Amino acid sequence: MPVENRNFARVIVILTIFLYFICLLAISRWAANGATNMTFFRGDRRSPWPMVAFGMVGASISGVTFVSVPGMVLSSGMTYLQLCLGFILGYLLVAFVLLPVYYRLNLTSIYAFLGDRLGQRSYLTGASFFLLSKMMGTAVKFYVACAIVQQLVMDDLGIPFVATVIGMVTLIWLYTHRGGVRTLVFTDSLQTLCLFSALLIIIYIVMQQLGFSLGEAFQTIVNDERSRVFVMDDWLSPRNFWKQLLSGAFIVVVMTGLDQDMMQKNLTCRTLREAQKNMCSYGVAFVPVNFLFLALGVLLALFFERQGVALPSRGDELLPMFVAAADSGLVMVLFTLGIVAASFSSADSALTALTTSYCVDIRHRPDDERLRQRVHLAMCACFVACILAVWCINSSSLIDAIYTIVSYTYGPLLGLFAYSLFTHRAVADRVVPYVCVASPFFCFGLDALLSHAFGYHLGYELLLLNGMLTFLGLFFSKHFVMWK
Repeated sequence: MPVENRNFARVIVILTIFLYFICLLAISRWAANGATNMTFFRGDRRSPWPMVAFGMVGASISGVTFVSVPGMVLSSGMTYLQLCLGFILGYLLVAFVLLPVYYRLNLTSIYAFLGDRLGQRSYLTGASFFLLSKMMGTAVKFYVACAIVQQLVMDDLGIPFVATVIGMVTLIWLYTHRGGVRTLVFTDSLQTLCLFSALLIIIYIVMQQLGFSLGEAFQTIVNDERSRVFVMDDWLSPRNFWKQLLSGAFIVVVMTGLDQDMMQKNLTCRTLREAQKNMCSYGVAFVPVNFLFLALGVLLALFFERQGVALPSRGDELLPMFVAAADSGLVMVLFTLGIVAASFSSADSALTALTTSYCVDIRHRPDDERLRQRVHLAMCACFVACILAVWCINSSSLIDAIYTIVSYTYGPLLGLFAYSLFTHRAVADRVVPYVCVASPFFCFGLDALLSHAFGYHLGYELLLLNGMLTFLGLFFSKHFVMWK
């Protein structure tokens, strides 16, 4: 890109982020008026469910989704939609199995349920796995936004990546440190609106570049070989329909139903009925939303093929490559807005949930406002450290990296909650932490063994196996009760 164009792009990115942040800060100041710890943790339980539902769609879509999902068509077509169909089943389970339990117990942190059902060590184990899982998973997601801003702006200014990460996390802290989850209900709605506006306008621009009407674009996408959705004929493939459907359902159960981050916003709704409406509404929205991302990927592939440009070897590079090729201020603004909106909406809620879980679950001091402020700041510092760790070990497929992290760290949570909900048996509370730590290590060893012996890698089904092993460990731990 010519120097003058790079200077223009740099100004565009900085202005977009600055104006976007000013809007978030203004909303947060209004929403946090008169905020207390219960406002930060529970939004005073008076959030309108349609706004929560709309905002949670954006909060569930990270910068990784914005960049990686369009590029997935290059390697696996639209088979990701199989996973999204499974998501719908998962949201129904969360709405009608888990939410009634959480509302009946009037929970601030969902992991308190484990304490009531299994014991104090089980409670602390569940909360600890959440803290680890959420910090790692969110760091991978937010790394994408930091890396793109670094590439577009900061490298030319000589600003190191460390400073970029610290600066962007500081922006999140500034608009969330007072109002917490109440602020997020409103800022997530703005961020979702910005995200989808950017996505739809980028799709329109690519259609214009290709000379397609809406009908022609849809027909072309449907007829393209990259639009294959279902894999029914290969049981060994990690893209097999039944594997993806079941994995999608359980991924939602653990990443939403057993995740303080996602459930915290649901629990701000006034009643159980409203929370269930919220859950079902935004759960169904995932299929059309991800279809749009994948459709964009097909259109981008067609665009580069018509230009005679080789497609990138990494799917994550497909959309950024179009932004660079378009050499347009509007495309740059939309791309920056989409990435920042998606990344901020997932990172800000994660930091709020991590703060809530530590104060409520680990320290048991939900009314200590000074502690909450210190913990929130400490979580931001830990978040910066985790992002820098991801930078050092950058994975070639970030979205797969996230689901791998989920499979290893959320599996024990799945086992803990399944055992608590579907059995009435006691456990030896003191051995629960050992069971939950041993299960992921056993899964890792089994995956290595299967890979070495048969060339087969465990895919998304790793989550189910991990949860089942934890469940069995808890089931047999009753034999240790007599040694308490």
